[in-house]
Amino acid sequence: MKVQFLICLLPYLVIAARHDTCEGSCHICSKHSTILAVCIKVLNDAMAKVDSKDKSNQDKIAEAIRQHCGGLKGKEHKLCFYIGALPESATSIMNQVSKPLSWSMPAEKVCEKLKPMDAQICELKYDKSIDWKTVDLKKLRAKELKKILEDWGEYCKGCKEKSEFISRIEELKPKYVKTEL
Repeated sequence: MKVQFLICLLPYLVIAARHDTCEGSCHICSKHSTILAVCIKVLNDAMAKVDSKDKSNQDKIAEAIRQHCGGLKGKEHKLCFYIGALPESATSIMNQVSKPLSWSMPAEKVCEKLKPMDAQICELKYDKSIDWKTVDLKKLRAKELKKILEDWGEYCKGCKEKSEFISRIEELKPKYVKTEL
């Protein structure tokens, strides 16, 4: 009797376990909080610049997003390109972004609703930050060292070997790495 009950219960447990994991989906989950983090940050930062009296005005919100996107770089810039907030964007889904924001919908929900319109939004994730206290630059690949310099907006003129990139990073480290006292 107990065995039959467990056999009947097994498919439901499998479905519940699959539903509990967030792998491969674009919804926000506590296990995978980095999914949609770029979208949420850009929209929250843009909404912070909108006056409280204009928070229900769709056109003012769209204008604020476009102005905010003008000075962004990296992943945030890509998101702005995808939603059409940049002049060079091929398509625009700004109405689908600004309208729900004008209804006071949270940025998290707006970003979730954008997935069917442009799945690339879900692919934008922040890179893992480097723990400068424990990192051994000699163990990183040259590509990763170049990426560190690129993220800082710096370059290594004439660098060809890994040791040259490491020395350049060590030289610039006091300028870009914040050390806690």
